[in-house]
Amino acid sequence: MARFKLRIKKSAAKELEAIPRKSDRRRLVARIQALAENPRPRGCKKLSGSERYRIRQGSYRIVYAIEDDQFVVYVVKIGDRKRVYRTL
Repeated sequence: MARFKLRIKKSAAKELEAIPRKSDRRRLVARIQALAENPRPRGCKKLSGSERYRIRQGSYRIVYAIEDDQFVVYVVKIGDRKRVYRTL
């Protein structure tokens, strides 16, 4: 399988920096980096109504889009499970 390029939206990067616990940030970064190898890992879910996917990391969610023809993964939003879907 080809390696995908990762693109992170500026707002998603700010959301990642705003996470208070350093250990949670590290786990999220590792999870995002793993998307370059496999953009549809076990446990990912396609969101209804859009061409976006989500993966879980603890109580946080990573919302992203995949462009298979260009081999790009766009990370759109990172946040707590209670609030991450509200502004999509």
